[in-house]
Amino acid sequence: MNDDTPITERMGLAIPAPTRMAPPHLIEDASRTMLAKRPVGSEAFEVGRDVALTPGKVIYRNRLMELIQYTPATPETRPQPILIVPAWIMKYYILDLSPGNSLVKYLVERGYTVFMISWKNPTASDRDTGLDDYLKLGVLTALDAIARVMPDRRVHLLGYCLGGTLAAIAAATLAHQGDGPLQSLTLLAGQADFTEAGELMLFIDDHQVSYLENMMWDTGYLDTAEMAGAFQILRSNDLIWSRMAQEYLQGERRPMNDLMAWNAAATRLPFRMHSEYLRGLFLDNDLAAGRYLVDGRPIALTDIAQPIFAVGTTEDHVAPWRSVYKIHLLTDVDVTFVLTSGGHNAGIIIEPGHPRRQYRMATKRADEKYQDPDGWTAMHAPVPGSWWQALAGWLDQHSGAFQAPPAAGAPAEGYAPLMDAPGRLCA
Repeated sequence: MNDDTPITERMGLAIPAPTRMAPPHLIEDASRTMLAKRPVGSEAFEVGRDVALTPGKVIYRNRLMELIQYTPATPETRPQPILIVPAWIMKYYILDLSPGNSLVKYLVERGYTVFMISWKNPTASDRDTGLDDYLKLGVLTALDAIARVMPDRRVHLLGYCLGGTLAAIAAATLAHQGDGPLQSLTLLAGQADFTEAGELMLFIDDHQVSYLENMMWDTGYLDTAEMAGAFQILRSNDLIWSRMAQEYLQGERRPMNDLMAWNAAATRLPFRMHSEYLRGLFLDNDLAAGRYLVDGRPIALTDIAQPIFAVGTTEDHVAPWRSVYKIHLLTDVDVTFVLTSGGHNAGIIIEPGHPRRQYRMATKRADEKYQDPDGWTAMHAPVPGSWWQALAGWLDQHSGAFQAPPAAGAPAEGYAPLMDAPGRLCA
């Protein structure tokens, strides 16, 4: 061997020649991204065929949402229905995934009449849709429809994530107007105070909001790519780097599941609504401070008179559980708080029988003294299992005796069934 022989060969080391070819999975993913196709494997989870299967009817539709009434699964049902308000950041059917992990199916089989809002995915024509539209055309309109279908019945209002924030706004608005239609309020990973909103605050200041507003001005909405990118950065180790190492370097595809497929079906956010949300809630914390206006008048969470069931998840990067826990400081009612294992989505979708899950739970009565989050955690030992069972038991305690189930819709009142669930907005 001469001096030009590579040192690795002179040392007897067999090092493969470097390749300039990109990993095949990377090429496939990049191609799907450019063609606006969903990730590999998501085609196995088609809405209405594989997910969002709980039977029901769309009984109302307006320019912002469809209202689904699910078909009773028991001979009799509780007199108080449940209205679920999902976030419009993603598709509603995260709470009605596969039959084995559908919260909707679980509650229907427990004897509840369940209604669900399915939000429209906004376009440029919706640029001026604001938070007040989501309140009035969404939650308040849905409650009016339920009053037609089930007259003189109080409603269990349940909101998830941003839908939880909106549900709290709705509850405070109705309380300000007088004795409203609510029986209880449930907040799943929903914040009302944003002073400790976690890692997302790293990306939200006045300059960043101005940048987003400029970006949205031309399109009229925040696109799915920007939204997905922000959440991926929050969990970059799990969602970016470990995935790249496994799929692109090792060549091993992670098997797709229903939650991952749902997560890939991102939605857009209207210009006005997103600006109001970031400035009024995140930056200025108007809701917690009593400055949030509905019809020009401030509302106060202390006006809420119904008992509250609030759920936080231990690994939540979007709505940190200590932030969710602040509902104790903002209301003067009985608050049952649950801290469950998992993240913002996986911690909520914990059906009974789900392995390796646990939760803590305790109720603070309105006249009891406040306990700080860390002290609360130390005082309440975790119990194994799904918090869904705790929610169902709590709802049972705040509901009446079983009665004959209601009919689907109320045709005589203008709420005739329009089509089968899951409707046309969630595609």
